[in-house]
Amino acid sequence: MGVSAVALCMAMPACAQSSEQQHYNLPAQDLSRSVRAVVDQSGATIVAPADLLAGLRAPALRGEFTPEQALVRLISGTSLRIEHVGNALVLQRDPADVGQDTAASNAADNEILVTGTRIRGRAPAGAAVTTIDRSDIEQSGYATTQEILQALPQNFGGGPNETTIETNRGNASLNQNYGSGVNLRGLGTGSTLVLLNGERPPMAGFAGVFTDLSMIPTIAIQRIEVLPDGASALYGSDAVAGVVNIIPRSQFEGIETTARYGLADGFDEIQAGAIGGKRWDTGSIVLAYDYYRRSRLAVADRPYISEDLRRFGGGDYRANYANPGTIVAGGQTFAIPAGQDGSNLSASDLVAGTQNVQDQWLGADALPFQERHALFAAARQELMPGVEFYAQALFGSRRFDRHLRASSNNALRTVPITNPFYVDPVGTNLPIQVRYNFVEDLGPESLRGKSEALGASSGLRLDVGQWSFDAHATYGTQRENSVFYNRVNTARLAAALADTDPATAYNLLGDGANTDPATIESIRGSTSDSGRYTMLSGLARADGPLFQLPGGDARLALGGEYRYERFRDRPAISDTTTLTPVELAPTPMPDPRRVTAGYAELLLPLAAPELGLAGLHRLDLSAAVRYEHYSDFGDTTNPKLGLSWQPFESLTLRGTWGTSFRAPTFNDLRPDLATPLQFAIGLTDPASDTGLTYALILRGTVPDLGPERATSWTAGFDLEPDFMPGLTARLTYFDIDYRDRIASPASETLNFLINRATYASIIDAPADPAIVAAYFSGPGYVALYPITASQVTTIIDSRTQNLASQHLNGFDFDLAYQGKFYDGAFEVGVGGSWLIGFRQALTDDAPEVDILDTLGNPVDLRLRGRASYSGPQFGASLFVNYVDGYENRTGAEPQQVDAWVTVDARISYRLAAEKGPLAGTAIALSASNLFDNDPPFTVNNLGLTTIGYDPENASPQGRVVALQVTKSW
Repeated sequence: MGVSAVALCMAMPACAQSSEQQHYNLPAQDLSRSVRAVVDQSGATIVAPADLLAGLRAPALRGEFTPEQALVRLISGTSLRIEHVGNALVLQRDPADVGQDTAASNAADNEILVTGTRIRGRAPAGAAVTTIDRSDIEQSGYATTQEILQALPQNFGGGPNETTIETNRGNASLNQNYGSGVNLRGLGTGSTLVLLNGERPPMAGFAGVFTDLSMIPTIAIQRIEVLPDGASALYGSDAVAGVVNIIPRSQFEGIETTARYGLADGFDEIQAGAIGGKRWDTGSIVLAYDYYRRSRLAVADRPYISEDLRRFGGGDYRANYANPGTIVAGGQTFAIPAGQDGSNLSASDLVAGTQNVQDQWLGADALPFQERHALFAAARQELMPGVEFYAQALFGSRRFDRHLRASSNNALRTVPITNPFYVDPVGTNLPIQVRYNFVEDLGPESLRGKSEALGASSGLRLDVGQWSFDAHATYGTQRENSVFYNRVNTARLAAALADTDPATAYNLLGDGANTDPATIESIRGSTSDSGRYTMLSGLARADGPLFQLPGGDARLALGGEYRYERFRDRPAISDTTTLTPVELAPTPMPDPRRVTAGYAELLLPLAAPELGLAGLHRLDLSAAVRYEHYSDFGDTTNPKLGLSWQPFESLTLRGTWGTSFRAPTFNDLRPDLATPLQFAIGLTDPASDTGLTYALILRGTVPDLGPERATSWTAGFDLEPDFMPGLTARLTYFDIDYRDRIASPASETLNFLINRATYASIIDAPADPAIVAAYFSGPGYVALYPITASQVTTIIDSRTQNLASQHLNGFDFDLAYQGKFYDGAFEVGVGGSWLIGFRQALTDDAPEVDILDTLGNPVDLRLRGRASYSGPQFGASLFVNYVDGYENRTGAEPQQVDAWVTVDARISYRLAAEKGPLAGTAIALSASNLFDNDPPFTVNNLGLTTIGYDPENASPQGRVVALQVTKSW
């Protein structure tokens, strides 16, 4: 098998070949083994075919070198040379020694795929791939995969993440087990495809709506490749905003252990892991384990997570469920006095028109307790010349526990006259009602649970000449279960309130917990739920050269795939409304989904450096197309074109165009949501003579719900000027036209006719009386109001359907300078994403509204600056993160939210010992959010509660200082 590797090698998030020096201690050996060692240690992108390295020996290599410096020394005395191709270092024969007709084809003859193409050994034509390599992961100081990706300027924090469930946007409410997704461009986690070594991992959340990054351990990651461009022509559904491909350390050799302890104001975290690998002439095996635990972060340690924001210049938004509570009787409210236990309360102690309020976040957590075990394994074995078996598996088990804000326990409680603590403030001798907060009795409402995920694949690879054939199968499953505890069991509470014994009756009329502990325990209820996502897939593919072109071999990749997906909700156990627990029917889910697909990709190298053409140093054209058939909605075909043109070696001009799609999720297709429902209602209508129109409203989900579709294109350049070696500049313009987004306009029912132009495509007026009559007599009609069929003149289709559109455009950029300093290497740079516009329309007829720079959506500018130094023993890195200011429109008056700047820093030291127990040991001290900057204050109205920050654009973690020790054995 050929020796080759691809790894992106730049400081996050640039796309340049790494200039960071590593310490090498390699013996004189086969050149192929030394090249592999450089790849494994540096994470560099190095491409070399086996026949090129066969029979060559490399000298010993000892000292501090960049990947390119190491290669120069290893190939000294051979007829090989180093060529820069995109982000890769490609080993080729010098044209002076062999004919130029074989050089290009040999350089492309390798095994590894770069994200963005199915053709081995070639960078994707036209695409700009951002890579975070092993060195970047370590320099960041972050503990988890989700933290690493959340630092990308192209990522938006909305959707399923640990702190966003209260926003109820972008499927955040379906993340009951507090996983973490990635949301490129802010188009939704469902519009970013996440891959593990090119394979789809099992999906997380209710109905499998996102990929949970928290299951992927950092110790097992070699690099992360991010393609922020539509790629459905290559990968199928979900690759609308882009693809995140996490490449594991499958070729690691040796043993490495690491331990990390992090401390912040309010919580701490522990991480420990080990990876071991062994390679032999015909195969290899790698095994990695990672443990992570983080304690809970209480909102008491983050005062801006509160409903009482007066200290910050905001208002008081506390709810009227409190302890002491408030009596409601005779249409009036009476605040229960503080400082008494309810045993001697009288009507004279109560004042009409008063009420108590309380922060519903009392006792709640800003971040849940998390504990995760993860195990990764990979192996490959050559069975015979040209035939290789390979397999990989990742298992993750994560449990969590979070104290929630008071919500489900907030309800009026009826106190009968038989209750020994009963007080009648209005003299009617009738039952009273009390608004009471149970936090001091039961503790905060809480959610705990467990997620387990397993993904495994295995296959065979066959090399026949210059063609490679691959067939493999993948299995994935993710199980999630949760228990919603510290809830009030209303049936047992009613019995306790009706109890006439003051020693055992429930007391809602005091200050604090004044009820017998056994009685309190008796009303403690819970609800448990679970679900399971399952995936099976099979793939067969081939790629190789077709014919010779002036710039090298035209290459073709072909493949066919089959995928089976299913999500099943399990029966829930409810102990909240009956005296004993009962089983509830599971949420009905659609039938399993079966997907068949076929793709083809063609690469045409039209010019290469060996031709010596002026203005055509290199020219590559690629074309790809993918057809998919879905068992639940039909077919879709998506093409993509890419072009890379180097007029001279230091400048690459590139561009792409293509279409992509996102298939409806299982949650979108739920049968219970699809059940037709109709009702008639009188709506305000400025066009009506009476100001009122009676309309028939259709609810449910349309039966022909289809995929969301997008057209995207990019154009950009990569510049590495000869006059300033070490300087790199990259700029990419992107434009995404996203249409047929699945949406329901039901929340705007009262505005349908007020904004008739906006909703014209779903309004049928005047309606056919026969159709109206048929709905009125049908099984789905509900008579909410006394309106007859003859009064209805309009039908409005507010069912969930392919309705909305979004248009997003902007620039990604990176500027960096790398060089030598003293006995090491340094880099300074800045990368970012600048959005020009993010326009959205609810329907085809609706005017576009620019939602950029508004709360709940991406900001126009995100930056991550960097500076690093790496020497033989000492290393240091500094990162500056910038999130631009934006507008909060959730209140009556728009508010300006300030920009947020945080600084991350890390210093490391590699011990000088070459022998003994300390050999191979490195110590690192890091700090994220070094200056402990709080998120910008804003009054964030989340509907059922209000807090003082935006969890989609900021984190409540604060400063985290961590000490890490790593040892290579």
